[in-house]
Amino acid sequence: MFFKFFLVILSFILFTTGLSYSAEMINGAGATFPYPLYSTWASDYNKATGIKVNYQSIGSGGGIRQITERTVHFGASDMALNPDEVEKSKLLQFPAAIGGVVPVVNIPGIGAQKLILDGTTMCEIFLGEIKRWDDPKIKNLNPNLSLPAKPITVIYRSDGSGTTAIFTHYLSDVCKKWQQNVGFGTSVKWRTGLGGKGNEGVANYVKRTPNSIGYVEFAYAKQNKLSVANIKNAAGNVVKPDFESFAAAASSATLEPKSHFYAWMTNAPGKNAWPITGATYILLAREKTEINRSVVKFFDWAFQNGDETAKKLDYVPLPQNLKDKVRAYWKSYIK
Repeated sequence: MFFKFFLVILSFILFTTGLSYSAEMINGAGATFPYPLYSTWASDYNKATGIKVNYQSIGSGGGIRQITERTVHFGASDMALNPDEVEKSKLLQFPAAIGGVVPVVNIPGIGAQKLILDGTTMCEIFLGEIKRWDDPKIKNLNPNLSLPAKPITVIYRSDGSGTTAIFTHYLSDVCKKWQQNVGFGTSVKWRTGLGGKGNEGVANYVKRTPNSIGYVEFAYAKQNKLSVANIKNAAGNVVKPDFESFAAAASSATLEPKSHFYAWMTNAPGKNAWPITGATYILLAREKTEINRSVVKFFDWAFQNGDETAKKLDYVPLPQNLKDKVRAYWKSYIK
């Protein structure tokens, strides 16, 4: 136990002082959105190489902060930093996978994928303007459902969250009131509801709170057997969240090395596109070349060996042409 503790302390000292480093343990922290995927990749990588990847699910805001402060080997965020922010903090940024954020509900008597919502209705629910499930705007979208005359309890993320950034970016895209009064980001000023920490916290709150609605990454909805609402997308079609609808949204995005892969996929065009889709990103300290070699070896291994794992967990692996762009990006910065 003491020896393991010593290794962790030594790794931290070597990282922060910039001395030579040979990774027996890679430490990362950030987004809860990709945690099911990164933790599985890490376990498989350890079995294949003996190298441990310790990933702490603390939220995108924490991941950005810790890599900016140089206290982890890599940060993770579901909100891409714009190119100016990447340059200012002397970071590198690349996507690792693509996934979907979904509205989850706990309405007694209403099963999974029975409820239909659209952007305007969700905007007004999360603004606190639509207060009951039997509101005419919800009933108009769901004429065949018997919706209860019960108050809606909104559940949101209380921590800095890339899942929140993706969700609120979507609401800003589709609802002018949201854009003007709340906006988007890892943290926003919510108008109503209760806060839960992490995707896990929101999922647990929704699970135990009748007549509630929240938003989580799709894997958390499946793991917790939560009822997911379908959404009317930009093309006017009602779509369900799944691998195909996430991939359809991702196909419209332009992710390029020159902009450090900065892009949004919310409210994407396409008849089958899931409207609340986003990439999850890895952030590296640009000057930590030797450590970065160890980190990108892990992600390169995942790109080669982890696609089936991603699909089983309902994430979309990066297409081959994007993986090739990411590898070229690594080579241009990590000599």
